[in-house]
Amino acid sequence: MTSTSSGMTFSINAMNPEEHRLEIGLELDGPFTSRSLHLKFPRWVPGSYFLREPIQHMFNFTAEDEGGDALNWKRMNVDGMVVHLKKSTSKVRITYDLFARELSVRSNHFDSTHLHMMPPYTWFWPTKGIDPDRCHQEHRVELTAPESWHAATQLTTLEKGKQRNGGRRWAFSAPNRDALLDSIMEVNPNAPITRVVDGRPHHLKIWDSGGHEPNPERLAVFQDDMEKIIKEHHALFGVPSWGEYTVVLQLTDTGRGGLEHMNSQTSMMPRSCLFPGHDEEYRDLVSLFSHEYLHQWNVKRLKPTSFLDYDLQSEGHTDLLWWFEGGTSWLGDMMCVRSGAWSEEDWRLDFMRKMNRHKRCNGCHRESLAESSHDAWIHLYRGGPYTRESQISYYLEGELAMMCLDVELRRRNKNTYGACDLMAEVCANYAMGATEPLGLGVEYQDIRKTLQGAPGGQSMGPFLDRLVKHRTAPPVEKAMSYFRLKLGPERPIKDLDAWLGVGLKDDGHRIRITTFHQGSPLRNLTQVGDEILAVNGLRVKSSAHLSKLVLGRAGQPTSLDVVHEGVLTTVDVSPSNPPGHGVKLDGKGNEKWRMWLQTRQGLSS
Repeated sequence: MTSTSSGMTFSINAMNPEEHRLEIGLELDGPFTSRSLHLKFPRWVPGSYFLREPIQHMFNFTAEDEGGDALNWKRMNVDGMVVHLKKSTSKVRITYDLFARELSVRSNHFDSTHLHMMPPYTWFWPTKGIDPDRCHQEHRVELTAPESWHAATQLTTLEKGKQRNGGRRWAFSAPNRDALLDSIMEVNPNAPITRVVDGRPHHLKIWDSGGHEPNPERLAVFQDDMEKIIKEHHALFGVPSWGEYTVVLQLTDTGRGGLEHMNSQTSMMPRSCLFPGHDEEYRDLVSLFSHEYLHQWNVKRLKPTSFLDYDLQSEGHTDLLWWFEGGTSWLGDMMCVRSGAWSEEDWRLDFMRKMNRHKRCNGCHRESLAESSHDAWIHLYRGGPYTRESQISYYLEGELAMMCLDVELRRRNKNTYGACDLMAEVCANYAMGATEPLGLGVEYQDIRKTLQGAPGGQSMGPFLDRLVKHRTAPPVEKAMSYFRLKLGPERPIKDLDAWLGVGLKDDGHRIRITTFHQGSPLRNLTQVGDEILAVNGLRVKSSAHLSKLVLGRAGQPTSLDVVHEGVLTTVDVSPSNPPGHGVKLDGKGNEKWRMWLQTRQGLSS
């Protein structure tokens, strides 16, 4: 390793794929400010809102000085190490191994086909023993991987793939700690696919967990749709000055997830998203790409003030995740339909899917969007079977709230300015890198004030307060009426239809209750985990069979044989008619609806 004079050098050797073992190094030059060098693994991954424990994957830790002599060390708390320095120590070399077998967008995964590397899951950071300013100086990253592999990363390339000892070696640089921690590497035999959009190179790096080759025609369609969406983002926010962007697309059997970074994203989807005829899965792929792409502005450069200086060992809290995640979900999907990557029918189908989730929950009357945002650590990431009864998702409900805010604002200014323009204006006023910012980092009052200064927004502060701070559902039906659209049931309710209001899981030959929907007739008679054995003495064979057995019994006393904690019992219930929630948009919409879905490309910013 070659250490920088003031920063640090981080290394990763990916030459043992069969063992899923990465050889990791960290090199620090003196001067040292203490005889004890404290090192800690980050427990918070930027872009995620949950503490994790990457140190659990580390073993074979060693420390030595500039002469190769071993330095004493010991474990510290749950996430750190203390290395004891000699008075004469002028350099410290740390090495250890990492087991990299966790396949997710937030962790390291290493096998014979690829390496996906997340810096917070890879390297210790010094927290004591050196001048803390050194963490914010330029750092060097060295990577060694199989000779046939290609590397994709948002880091700046210093040395590009030199052959070395049967492998290939790269060197990269990062301007500071946060830039390094908020980067990714995807290294595999597939060369990146590059398109230049509005003068910006965009690299698509694909990996399939089973080695399946994506359908070339569907992949070409996705590249075209990516370009459409990119141009739509640029039309709203302007072509950014931060240069290249990297998209890592991981195709798996069933996994799904996404994580944004300053100039890149990792998106994981079931490989069926690129199968011909799999329209729903493809629609989800396009939505995920757009969502993570939008985070370049809304999260990575525009941040809540509490996220400006990350504490990597503890949770950071904000009441604004409804804006940063819910708002991104809403606008990201609007970019899909406005760009033409989605059709109007695509948007309607996705909206119906979301409304089905919304209507099955009743947490809106027990938790506000601000509360949901603040409690993400203990609620959204630690949900349970009864979560939908007392909590809400700042993603879903925040998305619907932003849509309602957008429509109400347009109602008051004759459709000249919407929530998309509001987000662009807030970014221009408070984001990192803004030309003439009013401040760095945003608070709720900054968003509220910007809204009140927008066309038609003068008296909308209380409307925003109700959406965000009150425990109430967003007025979706009223919003859709602006477009002359009504919400109706997904399908007509028939007289024979009967409903128990439970989520079910077919567990072998057992049918278990997994959750309760709002208004479930079984809510006070059974519990999550109970097994339903029979209906009126008839053995239940599957969840589909259960639906057939209760068909036509709405309002009629019905006997269910249920097993609770191994004990057989009988409950009497009267199934109800399905609630027939308004989830599907009925009507063609008016001219305002058509304008709402139109591209913003070609319009002045």
